[in-house]
Amino acid sequence: MRKICIIGSGSWGCALAIHSAKMGHKVKIWSFDEEEAKLINEERKCKFLPKVTMPENIYCTTNIKEAVEETELILHVTPSKFFRETLKKYKEYITNQPVIICSKGFELDTLSTLSDVAKQEIPNVKIGAFSGPSHAEEVSLGIPTAIVVASKDYDVQYKVQDAFMNEVMRVYTTTDIQGVELGGALKNIIAFCAGVAAELNLGDNSFAALISRGLTEISRLGVAMGGEHNTFYGLSGLGDLIVTCMSEHSRNRKAGRCIGRGLSVEETRKEVGMVIESIDNIEVAYKLAQKYNIEMPIVNTVYDVLYHKLSPKEAVTKLMTREKKCE
Repeated sequence: MRKICIIGSGSWGCALAIHSAKMGHKVKIWSFDEEEAKLINEERKCKFLPKVTMPENIYCTTNIKEAVEETELILHVTPSKFFRETLKKYKEYITNQPVIICSKGFELDTLSTLSDVAKQEIPNVKIGAFSGPSHAEEVSLGIPTAIVVASKDYDVQYKVQDAFMNEVMRVYTTTDIQGVELGGALKNIIAFCAGVAAELNLGDNSFAALISRGLTEISRLGVAMGGEHNTFYGLSGLGDLIVTCMSEHSRNRKAGRCIGRGLSVEETRKEVGMVIESIDNIEVAYKLAQKYNIEMPIVNTVYDVLYHKLSPKEAVTKLMTREKKCE
């Protein structure tokens, strides 16, 4: 049994808490919301996962010091836009626990990956990233899932692998934390595009083209930023890309559908009702492509849809009529 702290009480944080508790670990969740904490502690429910009951060995608190103290492993599961400010709230309470980043995204203002932010804020703490094709709804129900933990420290890899691997979750290890993070963040953009494509009633051919060419763009930028090419064809790249593009569980795909039927960004945020990482990530990826001089036509085109009033139908035509290329 391990003592595990989970920073964030959203769907993914609660799903990881449920999986951890079922493995016999003692779990403390930190939530910024008193009502969410009360719902978990008194009714054993997560409002984002209505089909499941939270096991008794999960305790939720709004006191971040209480959540972190006397634990062996910290899973950080807040939206990327709140990553730094939340990390600052608890970094003084970290002793020797590794911090495992379970969020997917970038810091918009600095274009930094979350592990880079963590290195700035907690330079002496061991860091990992946990990513892969893993919808919270399915993990919470115990549906078989494969995922990868990345860390430069082998003891962190093995600690996470031992803590979470069982008959319903297979955990792989890698040292390529940059590639794992970038795959998880950038695939949200392609999933957003998949939602637009679904709303336009495009067919299987279009989805296959989007996923394969989208993966090319993700790996192109990812390698330029220090990730390993093979990582983008593994669980945290291709695997996560497939599940996020094809599943109705995906909030990024749902957001794309909203934009595809003509809603504004603000109307889309309201309808989805949860943080939409892809919309912020599109702006970051657009700027990173310019910074690293990487050709990313899908990213550039969806950026024009969001910020330059290009219609989704015009976007498809723009992509299909680009100059002739070799694959």
